[in-house]
Amino acid sequence: MNLLNDVGFKRLEGAMGAATLRQQVISNNIANADTPYFKRSDVSFENMLQSQMDDSQMPFSGKVEDKRHFQIGNTNSVPQAMVTSNQSTVMNNNLNNVDMDVEMSNLAENQLRYNAYIEQINHQIKMMRTAIQGGS
Repeated sequence: MNLLNDVGFKRLEGAMGAATLRQQVISNNIANADTPYFKRSDVSFENMLQSQMDDSQMPFSGKVEDKRHFQIGNTNSVPQAMVTSNQSTVMNNNLNNVDMDVEMSNLAENQLRYNAYIEQINHQIKMMRTAIQGGS
């Protein structure tokens, strides 16, 4: 029985991890806004998840007998969030590329995403609890 191990729940869990990591990265960017030569970082997750979900629409899938084999077609794995650093731009005279307005906007967007993920997880757990208890 896979109550909390289905693909949808794993994707939400991965998204929560990405939002938490993004919060740390944005906080680090803000903390180093005046540090000379500091280059801002960002977290990539949603685009990787979307491309993996698009690839999983294939009508066939390969059988994997060893963990070293490539996944073909429908997979149940969730990509890991990835931190990237922008080394090519310069924002200030001290060769720093942190823009506080952009960082604050990203912080607010990330908070909204995090809250949406929490709401969705709470909804799924409530639905499972209702199913187990018989709707009472």
